[in-house]
Amino acid sequence: MTTTESFRLGSVALPVYLPSLLFATGEGAIIPIIPVAAVHLGASLALAGLIAACITLGQLIGDLPSGWIVARIGERNAMLWSATAALLGLVVALLSPNPFVLAIGVLLVGIATASFALARQAFMTSFVPLAYRARALSLLGGMFRAGYFLGPFIAAAVIGLAGSTQAAFWIDAIACFTAGAVLLALPDPTEALAARRMTAIQAAAARPQVDAVGEPAPSARVGLFRTLVLHRGVLARMGTNAGLIGGLRASRQVIVPLVGVSLHMPEPTIALVIGVAGAIDFALFFSSGQIMDRFGRLWSALPSMIGLAIGHLALFATAGLHAAVAWFVGITMFLAVANGIGSGILMTFGADLAPRHDPAPFLGAYRFTGDAGNAAAPLVVAGVTAVASVAAAAGVMGLVGLVGAGLILRWVPRYIPRTRPG
Repeated sequence: MTTTESFRLGSVALPVYLPSLLFATGEGAIIPIIPVAAVHLGASLALAGLIAACITLGQLIGDLPSGWIVARIGERNAMLWSATAALLGLVVALLSPNPFVLAIGVLLVGIATASFALARQAFMTSFVPLAYRARALSLLGGMFRAGYFLGPFIAAAVIGLAGSTQAAFWIDAIACFTAGAVLLALPDPTEALAARRMTAIQAAAARPQVDAVGEPAPSARVGLFRTLVLHRGVLARMGTNAGLIGGLRASRQVIVPLVGVSLHMPEPTIALVIGVAGAIDFALFFSSGQIMDRFGRLWSALPSMIGLAIGHLALFATAGLHAAVAWFVGITMFLAVANGIGSGILMTFGADLAPRHDPAPFLGAYRFTGDAGNAAAPLVVAGVTAVASVAAAAGVMGLVGLVGAGLILRWVPRYIPRTRPG
C-alpha cells in the first residue's frame, strides 16, 4: 500500500479542519474588539493599538516553544492544551480591571494560537502525501481565513444584541470550548493514519533516509536548539523569504485603509472595499493549492510576491492623487488576488522543508520567521508614515517586495525543486 493510497483527505476532514475553523472564528471575533475594550478600560489610542498588537506578539513568542511542545505531547494534545490556554487568556481578558491585565490575556491567546496552528500543520507535514500537500495546506489556511472573515460579522451581530463589547470574548470562549470538544469527540487522525502507514514506514526504515533539505534524517528526535543549528542554512535563506512574504501581507492590511483615509474616503466605504477584497482573497485559497501541486511552488509564490510588490508601488502613486478613488479600489482588488494566489504557500514551504520524521521543532522555528515579518511590517509602515507619508511607506514596502521576489526566484528552486506527483 503506497502512502497516497493510504491517505484520503475526506476521511480526516472533520477532525483536521473543523477545529481550525472554530478556533479561527473565535479569534476573528475578538481581534477588532481588543482596542475598543482597551479604550473602555482607560487606555489611550496609542496604548490600545499596542494591546491589540499583543496577539501577534504572543504568536511570535509561542512559535519556538510550540514546536518542542508538539513534538513532546503530540498534535491533538497540543491543540487541546492550546484551546485551554486560550480559554484562560479569555477569562483574564473578561475579568481585567485595567489595560495591563487585558494585555496579558490577549498575549496568552496569541501564544495559544501559535501552538494550535503549528500542531495541525505538523500533522499535515507528516501524513499528507506530496501529491496532495499544497491543496491540503491551502485548505487548512482557508479555514483560518474563513474564521477571520466570519468572526467579525458574528461579533457585530452578537454585540448588537447583547449591547456589550465583552460579548466578543464570550464568542471566542465558546469557539475554543467547542474546538476542544470536537477534538475529544472525533477520532485522532494521527493514530488512524499512523496505523495505515506502518508497512510503508517499516519498508523505508530499511534504507537510508534523506530529508527535504538534503540532510540525513537522524533516527531520534532532536531538541529545538539542535534543530536550529542543523537547519541554520535553510532557516536563514528560506526563513528570510517567509519573513518578507509575511511582511508584505501584513503591510497590505495596514496600508490599504491608511491610503483610503488619505483619499478622504468615508469610513463605511473603506470598510466595504476591504470586505470585498477579503472575500476575493478567501475565494482563491484552493486555487493556490491546485497551482502548487500541478505546476510547482514557484508558480504560486513568485506571482504572489510580484503582485503584492506592484500593488504597493501602485498605492505609492495613488496616495498622492486625491481623485483616484476608483484606481484605489482597483488596486485593492488586485492586491487581494495577489495575496489569494499565494494562500498556503508559507505552510507548504515549511512542510516541504521540514524533516518528515519529526517536523514540529523545525516548523516552530520556520513559523517564527514568517510571524516576525508579520510583526515587523506594521512597525515599518508606521515609522515611515510618521517620518514621511503613507505614500512613502507604500513605496518602501513595494521595493521590499521586489527584493523578496528576487530571493524567492533564487532560493526556492534550490531548496524545493519542482517535483511531479508519481
